[in-house]
Amino acid sequence: MSPDNPDPERPVDEPDQPTPPRTPDAKPLEADPSAEAASGGFGPGQVPASAAYQSSLELRFDEPRRPLRAVATVLGAVLALAALGVPLGLLWAALAPDTPVLKTAEGAIYAEPQPEQPIAADGWFSLLGLAFGLIVALALWFVLRRRRGPVGLLAAVLGTLVAAPVAWQVGRRIGLATFDRLLATAPAGQAFSKPADLRAGGVDWLLGVLPVPHGNLLLPAFGAAVMYTLLAGWSRWPGLRPEPEPGEFSWVSAGTPAPTAAPEPPAPDAAEPPRG
Repeated sequence: MSPDNPDPERPVDEPDQPTPPRTPDAKPLEADPSAEAASGGFGPGQVPASAAYQSSLELRFDEPRRPLRAVATVLGAVLALAALGVPLGLLWAALAPDTPVLKTAEGAIYAEPQPEQPIAADGWFSLLGLAFGLIVALALWFVLRRRRGPVGLLAAVLGTLVAAPVAWQVGRRIGLATFDRLLATAPAGQAFSKPADLRAGGVDWLLGVLPVPHGNLLLPAFGAAVMYTLLAGWSRWPGLRPEPEPGEFSWVSAGTPAPTAAPEPPAPDAAEPPRG
């Protein structure tokens, strides 16, 4: 052993042995996957995990724009909400009190100088309409999950705008036929009641064709717009639609080749390769 030769079993004057020639049956050495991962490199045909995840999201969640389907969704929601205006009107008629009136020669007058029943009818309709708009926006947020955004907001606002006049007309007509009959046939001085009606809201006709609601008939649409906007602002998904977690995807299906198997350990009888 000398300072120039730290190996005690190797003579000092022994020359370095040449590399053994490669035989036709010899296989190339496989790259170490751990070293390749540490270097951040990707082999031919491999796709980074982030790119595969992004491509999978695009395939599953980026649907092509279909304007006709969006219009059909909005129209279907508007018709469904208009039908829900019927039970809303019935509930309002059951909660709102009737106003006592007195028949005179000129017509019906209030039995009390300053009745509170008309104010209560407006208040009940405002509260029910606002709650109806909040519930509608919350329901459409979960029912129309793939249409979240402008389409869902438009469906909620238009649907509640149509449902409010429907509820008003249904509620005010409960008992209206009896009131008209008594108003026409009752003698002067007879007392009866007038069904609930709105004084703080109604419908104006634009150019005699387009109905435009105003007053507390706009409260359902206002509640729906506020609730839907808050849900969109608090959503944890940038696209407002639920996105899967990265672990839910199979990288093999995303186009990334399966990792190669680790090399088998050498047999016990295999000769040790010569030292260079």
